[in-house]
Amino acid sequence: MPILFLQELPIYTLLLLLVPPLYYLYTRASCTSAELPTNWPILHMFPSLVANRHNMHDYCTRVLAGSGRNFRAHGPPGTGMRFFLTCDPANVRHIFTTNYANFPKGEEFAAIFDIMSGGIFTIDGEPARRQRAKIKGVLSSPQFLDNTASYCLHKTEKNLLPFFTEMASVGTPFNVQEIMSRFMFDLAATSLFGVDPGLLSSDMPPMDAARALDTVMEVGFFRHIMPTSCWKLMRRLNIGPERKLSTAHGVLRRFVVEMLDRSKSNKCHIGNEHLHADIMSPFHNDPDYTNDELSRALIISYLVAARDTVATTLTWIFYKLGQNPNIVSNIRNELSPIASRKLASSAGGIVIFEPTETKSLVYLRAVLYETLRLYPPAAIERKTVATNDIMPSGHKVHSGDTIFICIQSMGRMEGMWGKDCLDYKPDRWLSEDGNKLRYVPSHKFLAFNSGPRLCLGKEIAVMQMKTVIAATVWNFDVQVLEGQSIEPKSSCILEMKNGLKIKLKKRAM
Repeated sequence: MPILFLQELPIYTLLLLLVPPLYYLYTRASCTSAELPTNWPILHMFPSLVANRHNMHDYCTRVLAGSGRNFRAHGPPGTGMRFFLTCDPANVRHIFTTNYANFPKGEEFAAIFDIMSGGIFTIDGEPARRQRAKIKGVLSSPQFLDNTASYCLHKTEKNLLPFFTEMASVGTPFNVQEIMSRFMFDLAATSLFGVDPGLLSSDMPPMDAARALDTVMEVGFFRHIMPTSCWKLMRRLNIGPERKLSTAHGVLRRFVVEMLDRSKSNKCHIGNEHLHADIMSPFHNDPDYTNDELSRALIISYLVAARDTVATTLTWIFYKLGQNPNIVSNIRNELSPIASRKLASSAGGIVIFEPTETKSLVYLRAVLYETLRLYPPAAIERKTVATNDIMPSGHKVHSGDTIFICIQSMGRMEGMWGKDCLDYKPDRWLSEDGNKLRYVPSHKFLAFNSGPRLCLGKEIAVMQMKTVIAATVWNFDVQVLEGQSIEPKSSCILEMKNGLKIKLKKRAM
């Protein structure tokens, strides 16, 4: 350890000494929307990363808009920071489909998300193909799909809507991002273990495991923009964000053990008829997945995919609906024929929409897609270059380079979406007659990934979001409180830094 420490110390010390003065000069410089990062002596573009770490996604959008959707950046010598940023659909198709094998996640990505190492998000090649095939088999089974829809409907009816009704009756503002996080954490955990942890219940217990997942994504973001030697040294010394991450890892390990124990106990009580009602059951007797660390990586990977992405998107949907009453009216008009058949039998005037009833709703799906275009929950995708290649844009990339695909930036490019690209317009997704969705290729709309890594849970996520939004919009008026600071958190997930405060009012039918 002392030898490794001395090897890494010069770079770390150099950064500590030079970043503050260059950061000061950088932030003092004038800035325009088309300005590109300054190439400083020695540190090159690293100061611009530090200066814009709190608004990185908007910064990447400005840089890419000013550089033709592609930009090459690099950091100090010896740090291995060689980046290629792109939001060019032709390059995206090349990376994700045409020459997919040349752009793996890579070892550094697996190191950044070490608690998920071995899980589907951090592996490449044949291991990824085998694991993906197994997970696809589970997620596509009729029993699992039926169970997932039932979990979502039950949780909406018995937990979410009663909470919303109580908040509406007393007129109390609340943080809807936290509620969506609790709701989706319970759904994700129930799908995994067949056991509901009960974060969205009357007593609102501490959400330690959910907070720990947030920390994994926040420190993962920090690791993305820092030289590997820096964050690894901080991890070794157990200081800064790495100390917080170490605590979060402990919380998640304990949570997984607890939930697996509860799951086994639950199966003993309910018998074997529900043996395959959850995701983990098919893995228990598979010799390839008996390793505790691999099981934990699978579980945490799924929690991130199922909770973080949907909960984050739902929060942004509430934000945009609160600003656009005309869109709310359009959703209600689409729901009205279904609701009219249910009002007479609804309990307390609350209407619940079955997943089968909302599946074919075109405008509601357009609302989801428009939100995902502007606010994709995973705003940046990272790849590594295996061998030298030439992008369709003409840019050369070299073995070992890191590629950042800026997904949020893709949805904000005028050349791709028109002069109204920053406007929230679900109609852009509809055909001329409004009865069908327009086709948009996945290499232009990357919210559900593309190519061999296309999201396996896409339709499950859409079903869950439709269920929540339909029930909420039909039964309540949503008001977003004024004066809030709405900005993304510095995280790999596009959560709101300060949450989202809303008030609800029960609709008069």
